[in-house]
This record gives sequence, structure tokens and C-alpha cells, in this order.
Amino acid sequence: METKEIAARLKALCDKGEFETALSELFAEDAVSIEPYAANGFEKETKGLPAIRKKGELWNSMLEAYHGSSISEPIVAGNSFALSMSLDVTMKGKGRSEMTELCIYKVKDGKIISEEFVM
Repeated sequence: METKEIAARLKALCDKGEFETALSELFAEDAVSIEPYAANGFEKETKGLPAIRKKGELWNSMLEAYHGSSISEPIVAGNSFALSMSLDVTMKGKGRSEMTELCIYKVKDGKIISEEFVM
């Protein structure tokens, strides 16, 4: 798949809440996930698809309720693309909040090799 197709597929899967399918289908085994900073049990950088899956499990364990999300249309430039994502969630012990972040992805050989979240 080309970067444009990967970006469209990621948006479609995220719109349906199919995050695990997105990981399995679109991410390279050695992909890297980069957070703005290390906090709340999350490292600044997570390497490898198994570790990224564990990071997702940790995130899900911290949620009391998921109220919805919205994802922008992708902006594609060469082998990279970006999406804006907003989440409406209730975190355990912290109450309901909305979070918005810019998600930047890099693609190589038809797979996402990195994702970076900027708030």
C-alpha cells in the first residue's frame, strides 16, 4: 500500500474503534511509538509491535469509560502523514476529560514504522 492508502485505512479503522486491527494490518513489527514525554507508566518511546500492544492494554486499563472520539482527514506528505485525534474519556479516579493530539506517522515498505503523539 502507498502512504495515502495507509493513511485512509488507518482513519477508517480508528473511526470504527478497530485499533487492534490497525496495529495488526498496518504497523511494522519493529514500529516505534513516541509520546510527548514519559508519564503515568508510559515510556517516552516504545519499540516493537508487542510492546506497543502492551502500551494499548495499559491505556485501556486506565479507562473507566470511553465516550467517543473524532479523527480528522489525513494530511499526506511523501512517506509521512498526520491526523488530529480527539478523545472523550473518563479516566479511573480522574473524571471525564477531552484530549486532542496530533498523530504523526512515518511509512516504509508499505507499513507504519513510527507514530508520534504531539499535544
